[in-house]
Amino acid sequence: MDQAIISALAAVMGSVVGGASSIATAWFTQKAQSRRESANAEIRRRELVYTEFINECSRLAIDAFSNTLNDPGTLMNAYALLNRIRLTSSDAVLDAADRTVKDIVEQYFRPNLSAEDLHRMAASGRADPLKEFGTCARRELSALNLKG
Repeated sequence: MDQAIISALAAVMGSVVGGASSIATAWFTQKAQSRRESANAEIRRRELVYTEFINECSRLAIDAFSNTLNDPGTLMNAYALLNRIRLTSSDAVLDAADRTVKDIVEQYFRPNLSAEDLHRMAASGRADPLKEFGTCARRELSALNLKG
């Protein structure tokens, strides 16, 4: 073969390999960035639902300590949030959220607590009806953050 053809062919092949590696690198980088952005968006969505659930259930838990359930509609937002959690969350988070709502409903049907009862409950460490849910949600969000 002619030396000029070999040189030209080597130059063309070098350009093809260099271009292909640039394209492959850009593709892998874009795919990884897209995966991270998707994971971050999912974390933000779950954080929002979990925050709304915690706010609503905190309000209901305090209400349940000193009131009876006169209107079942009082629980509507908590059940709506529970079902939003059901759509995307792990079984551990869902189970903890479900137990939280059940505990709140049960508290509505127990005798109202006095200030002394609340003080004793707080001192014993049993005052936070959302502790288990918060722990499970934090673990799930941490695991999602590590995957992203």
